[in-house]
Amino acid sequence: MSTHFPHLPPGGRPGIAGKGAIVTGGTSGIGEAVSRRLIADGAQVVAMAVGEEEIETAHERMPGLVDAIRVDVADPGAVGAAFAEADRLLAGAGTTLGILVANAGISIRHRFVDITPDEWRRVMAVNLDGVFYCAREAAVRMIQGDGGVILMTASTNGIVGHPLYADYNASKAGVILLARSMALELAPRVRVNAICPGYVMTPMQQAEYTPEMLEAADEKIPLRRHAQPGEIAALFAYLASDDGAYVTGAAIPIDGGELAGGLASRDWLRAPGSGVAAFPEE
Repeated sequence: MSTHFPHLPPGGRPGIAGKGAIVTGGTSGIGEAVSRRLIADGAQVVAMAVGEEEIETAHERMPGLVDAIRVDVADPGAVGAAFAEADRLLAGAGTTLGILVANAGISIRHRFVDITPDEWRRVMAVNLDGVFYCAREAAVRMIQGDGGVILMTASTNGIVGHPLYADYNASKAGVILLARSMALELAPRVRVNAICPGYVMTPMQQAEYTPEMLEAADEKIPLRRHAQPGEIAALFAYLASDDGAYVTGAAIPIDGGELAGGLASRDWLRAPGSGVAAFPEE
């Protein structure tokens, strides 16, 4: 994946260049794209992730990365220790934390009645609790320092219902309201926004969907395709920069027009291979 972004100003983007940034889930998918974009914009980036192999290969795959830290964001003690280590790393790079991208998340594709309590708790623990733990650590530092920006990866699934993802949907709806509540409390020193991607061609998406399901999803998106992770990263970069200085408390869809027609999931209830056929109409 290229790290070249031809339209950026020399020396980095105002509001990002020289800032310390933490990206959770920052070594794969959307998170990796955001890490790469912030590095290209001139930020000093520390990536956090739970996958050991992702951490070990992060420097090779993302030149310019300050470092990568292995952490389970669902563990508040581990999050605190990881942020303390990030403080040390960023200080060594001559900066402090000014940007948090709370992106780490998981998904388990099940019918609602088949979700186990352990699965429900794990999705909530990573997708919502983990965002809270990381955002709290960042907010304390930013309030005591020079302010900053906290960006959270939510989803269009947190705005409208979507079958087979009740736990994921609920967690992402929580992220949106967490961001809005924090934005009110932390203004004007800290801006907080939630970004709501629609369908994005990430490894997680490709693992959960068959080629036929991907094609069916593309057919219901007005732009007729999934987003590329770099397109999502560009929105994060805008919101982290001085260009986005008047945006806070927002939940911003980036979905190829998916939500423009109303209920995004309307065509899935009878779509071949949707997995909902166990509940036929009577």
